[in-house]
Amino acid sequence: MAKKGRLEFVKMKQAGEQVAWVTAYDFPTAQFVEAAGMDMILVGDSLGMIVLGYQGTIPVTMEDCIRHCQAVRRGAPNTFCVGDMPFLSYQISDEDAVRNAGRFLKEADMDCVKLEGGRRVITRIKAIVDAGILVIGHIGLTPQSSGPLGGFKAQGRDAASARDLIEDALEIEKAGAFALLLEAVPPELTQFLAKKLTIPVYSIGAGGPCDGQLLICGDMLGYFQAFTPKFVKKYANVAEIEINAFKEYVSDVKTGKFPTDDHVYHILKGKEDEFYAMLKEYE
Repeated sequence: MAKKGRLEFVKMKQAGEQVAWVTAYDFPTAQFVEAAGMDMILVGDSLGMIVLGYQGTIPVTMEDCIRHCQAVRRGAPNTFCVGDMPFLSYQISDEDAVRNAGRFLKEADMDCVKLEGGRRVITRIKAIVDAGILVIGHIGLTPQSSGPLGGFKAQGRDAASARDLIEDALEIEKAGAFALLLEAVPPELTQFLAKKLTIPVYSIGAGGPCDGQLLICGDMLGYFQAFTPKFVKKYANVAEIEINAFKEYVSDVKTGKFPTDDHVYHILKGKEDEFYAMLKEYE
């Protein structure tokens, strides 16, 4: 499978072909995702909740992101991979943003970075793009700044807030972003922006009429149990499968059903006498 690049994604938008992408945070998941033929992988800062057990994304560090990006790249060498810039990796200055964005390419072989925010981070986007790094913008419900947004709530549901998002989107495109991710906004706004912008517009909980869909792997596979957003479709219940498997293992161990003779390594044939003689030396 040949890895897609920026031009392929633009051509997919022009042809009306939907892009399917998902988050992944580790080597085995990345392997499965690539085997399934996914177009893109986002190594999201959502790893803070899905993998590290934080209440949100704020505690996630650059080191966390780089380490998980490296694992994903090893698992999916032929898939377009996006590194998610964590909180305070780009907010301080343009120089800081470029330096940290560059780490995703230099240290983890990512193809692109994603960062949250609209007009307030336009100089960051432009600086990163000017450094030769692909950028995906992210507006709507932006978890890193969910506090000022009133918590994890849908955005753009009235004319005033929708206008703000449109202005953000236009500036993000003008700054040179390669694509835009909309999170938890009305599908009517998503459809409008997908038609208005020449860059690909993707949805996570923002409806179908756009250029592609993103879901968090822990949500769609059913192994993240804290909460499930309204926009998620569960394609599996991995949590139930794993819990049942662990329960069966506990039962087998306590009742002596595991291990059996099939699960052990015996003394080498012809070496039994020597082996038992050695044991007697310690009796």
